[in-house]
Formats: sequence, C-alpha cells, structure tokens
Amino acid sequence: MRIAVVKVVVVAAALFAAIGPVRAEIRILASPGGQVGPFIELFDRVNASGERVVIDGPCLSACTLVLMMVPTERICVTRRAVLGFHAARSIDRRGRIYAEPEASRDVEAAYPAPVRDWIGRRGGLTSRLLLLRGRELAAIYPRCR
Repeated sequence: MRIAVVKVVVVAAALFAAIGPVRAEIRILASPGGQVGPFIELFDRVNASGERVVIDGPCLSACTLVLMMVPTERICVTRRAVLGFHAARSIDRRGRIYAEPEASRDVEAAYPAPVRDWIGRRGGLTSRLLLLRGRELAAIYPRCR
C-alpha cells in the first residue's frame, strides 16, 4: 500500500514538473479609460508582477497607458483588441473640459516608438479619438496564443 502511494506522489510530481509554472495574465476586455492616476497605479502593479497583458477588447484613453508601463514583450492582442488614443484633458470644478497640451506631448512621447509613429501619421493626439486595431495593431503587437 505504501509503495502505491509513493508511486502516485512521484507521478503527480512528474506531471506538475512537465506542465511548468503557471503564469497569470491580465486580460483587458473593455475599458473606456478614466482618470489617469488609478491606471498608473494599476499598471505599475501589473508591471511589477511580471504578468502578461492580453488586450482582448477596447482599451481606450487612459487604458492605453499600459503600453508605456508594461514591456512590449509582455503585451499581446486578440482580434477583438482596439486601442483608442486622444489628447489629454482635464475637468475643472465646474465640469468644464479643457485641453492639457503639455500632458499630451508627454504621454505621446512615452508610448513605444511604433505607436508614437502611428499616432504621428494620423496628425498626433487631438480631441478626436484615434482607433488602432486589426492589421495595423497586429503589426505592432503580437497576436495572443
């Protein structure tokens, strides 16, 4: 009986060793963006974790900060992925929206070069939402496997 238990334990250990370590991943299914601060905190933790980021739907506005905070080799995209970029803006206490041109320049400069180039070919960051998806996105980031 004891030999049978030892065999089961050895077989289970061999199976786990063959499987290898399980890596967690962060999956972005749909993010409209929002205030920059919480996204910076989130993606800073994701970067420190070493987890892979799967963009599997819309990642708009502040969500795209993931591109500058997580190494490119740890980001992949699915066919549903869409990245949406626009100029930085703030809202004052009265609810009025105003442009933040210096912040827009800083953010654009911090994106990886292929993303920066794509944005530049479309006139840069403005109030209009620029959508990066499909083949153009797959040319910059690998498809998830």
